[in-house]
Amino acid sequence: MKTYLSRVADELLELQLEAAGVVLIEGAKWCGKTTTALQHAKSVLFMDDTKHKEEYLRLAESDIEVLLNGNTPRLIDEWQKAPQFWDACRYWVDRRDAEGQFILTGSAEPVDQSKMSHTGTGRVRWVKMRPMTLFESGESNGSVSLGALFENRFKPAEGNELNLRALCYLICRGGWPKAIGKSERVALRQAFNYVDAVAKREIIEVDKVHRSEANTRRLLRSFARHQASQATNGTIASDLKTNDGSTLNDATITSYLNALRKIYVIEDMEAWNPNLRSKAAIRTTDTRYFVDPSIATASLGLEPNDLMKDLNTLGLLFETLVVRDLRVYAEAIDGNVFHYRDNNGLECDSVLHLRNGHYGLVEIKLGGESLIEEGAANLISLAKKIDTDKMYAPSFMMVVVGTGRYAYRREDGVLVVPIGCLKY
Repeated sequence: MKTYLSRVADELLELQLEAAGVVLIEGAKWCGKTTTALQHAKSVLFMDDTKHKEEYLRLAESDIEVLLNGNTPRLIDEWQKAPQFWDACRYWVDRRDAEGQFILTGSAEPVDQSKMSHTGTGRVRWVKMRPMTLFESGESNGSVSLGALFENRFKPAEGNELNLRALCYLICRGGWPKAIGKSERVALRQAFNYVDAVAKREIIEVDKVHRSEANTRRLLRSFARHQASQATNGTIASDLKTNDGSTLNDATITSYLNALRKIYVIEDMEAWNPNLRSKAAIRTTDTRYFVDPSIATASLGLEPNDLMKDLNTLGLLFETLVVRDLRVYAEAIDGNVFHYRDNNGLECDSVLHLRNGHYGLVEIKLGGESLIEEGAANLISLAKKIDTDKMYAPSFMMVVVGTGRYAYRREDGVLVVPIGCLKY
């Protein structure tokens, strides 16, 4: 049996099981939701069980209590196949008056939400899972902790082993648990298989709306070309026409993108809205990201050697990888990740904002002195604009880089940290 690799979500799941009767784990297929849930469950019901799924669906309609019987926490895997589990779990949590009763895992939103009358308030907590971070898969040594940075604890560190070729491979391999520890050839197939599944079945199954496989692949390619940008649907439509000869209109593109969100393939980043001393207008358009950079490379048909020849594309997809990891780490310390851009052209790739109001500013660069200088200058310019009479000053400013052995603090106070040294 393959050794289980601990996930950041393990701690979050344990915490939420102590706080609520039902914990819902959401995330893309193949990201490890069920495997992680099984580490904490005492009994399990697999709604996708080929031998029994029709029987389970009938029981869900007629006598759902039978399906809920079992030692707790009881895992209901792919619960969205029978949305009535939502209200049934809530009811039995109230009857038992106990926490940690049920774990629900789902790789899509329920098609028919009419069978869900309760909001879940007070009974349900959520855990978002994404593909594995470099710390979870063992490619980051974890010598720099984001949590420690918010406590003003930073020590220079060394040991980043990632070079440019390794980064290209990790971007193309992605954080899919089934790819970890496999040969390069086998590992790289996982992302291509994932894209095939999305285009052929998942985008249809999510809401039972027929969508063209060819159009899905075209849209995935266009979305990949616009990683880390604020591209509008109109921009994507123009790109599709130019590169694929497609004439998808805005309404169709919106339908496809909404379906991809429902199955957690894409996860755009909202804009950060700080208090500023200046009158600069903040742009509120979301930044486009796949949940994992390998979806972009597979959609474009790229492998590591292709990225080595195209550093511009590599830089954008490296940003997608870092954003994936930052989101996982931020959630572990009660935070969210945003981006900043104003009408003067000043940008900040990521802002890690905690619930308590503290935040850190992050720029993402592949490496090299000129890019690090550019990133540090952006961070300092933004920090000077923030009205610290109305909100905290940044807890830290950091340039996350792909290459370079050391994590260190510059004379201007900006941290330079390789992604291969970072953890939550």
